[in-house]
Amino acid sequence: MTLSVWKHRNKLHHTLQKVKDGRIKVGFIGGSITDARPRHNWPEPVISWLAEQYPQTRISIENAAIGATGSDLAAFRAKRDLIDTECDLVFVEYAVNDENEPTLKRNRTREGLIRQLLASGQRDIVIVYTYSQNMYEAMQSGAVPDTISEFDRIAEYYQIGSVWMGLYALEEVKKGRLRFEEWLPDGLHPTSRGSLSYGQSVITFLTKELLESDVNAKGLDTPLPEPLDAKCWDKVYALSFDQVQTSGPWVIRRWPHLEWIDQVLETAAVGAGLSFRFEGRGLALGFDFGRSSAEFRYRVDGGEWQPSERERPSWLAEDGWYRLSFFGDDWSGGAHLFELEVMHGNQPNCTGTNFRLAKVGIIQ
Repeated sequence: MTLSVWKHRNKLHHTLQKVKDGRIKVGFIGGSITDARPRHNWPEPVISWLAEQYPQTRISIENAAIGATGSDLAAFRAKRDLIDTECDLVFVEYAVNDENEPTLKRNRTREGLIRQLLASGQRDIVIVYTYSQNMYEAMQSGAVPDTISEFDRIAEYYQIGSVWMGLYALEEVKKGRLRFEEWLPDGLHPTSRGSLSYGQSVITFLTKELLESDVNAKGLDTPLPEPLDAKCWDKVYALSFDQVQTSGPWVIRRWPHLEWIDQVLETAAVGAGLSFRFEGRGLALGFDFGRSSAEFRYRVDGGEWQPSERERPSWLAEDGWYRLSFFGDDWSGGAHLFELEVMHGNQPNCTGTNFRLAKVGIIQ
């Protein structure tokens, strides 16, 4: 089997038109490999190339990537950070951060994200696949890692182009052009040289799509097909904190500490509780999470109380991780009651009782 770095499925007609019009907004969403804060990450050479190729075009950038987050949180962030900001071209990167998620869940969250972007109006999408050391064995044997093959099935169904950046860089290593330690010193996060390799693979894709295409060609408006999975996360929304009932000391705070979070519902009191009713088939809660975060117990529709036991990796800071907790998306439709009580984590790496709820995400 010959592995392919580039798959050109549908011309970037909208991007070509926006370039021709003299104004384009480019969005990025993904994990730490795409995050804008390490200023050497792969979006930077891509942005520089676009600015060089189109000096007469006003190019705006919306990099909405957040480290250590997956496509589940992205499905709840698509409207705020990509759709409402009117991005014309969006790059999506989640092959690595979704790698350890169950297949069913990651396929639903990815497809939900893609469908939201496609349904919201004219915009082009490019899906990019990076690399983790877990992929090495499959790639060496000529196979496509599951997390990538599943994502590319979605790309094929919706006729979205894709770039396997990880394969491009690995081939550079095999040819002696790139030392592995220059690419991924920790097996996951690229250095400046590794990010340049990733960026070059995307630039090659864009060169064919934009410079070798007819700028006057018109794209076809095709209806959005039925979803591959009827339970994909394409219909999600955030429940207002005004609809959350509380017991004990709680406050709603504007949250300047993380740019992707507007407000948090906060307490530090063990035993404080909250509850809310909602219509839907699933639920996820988003937090500003860290070592100083509390744990909690919860129940749904008056059932048994269940404790939360969230992993706290060694790299975890006191706070600052926009983390999603998922409770299910296969519940019966209709009204549900969710109840929660704040608890101390009672673990060596749990240093506080801060409970900072950033999102009540409902899956319809």
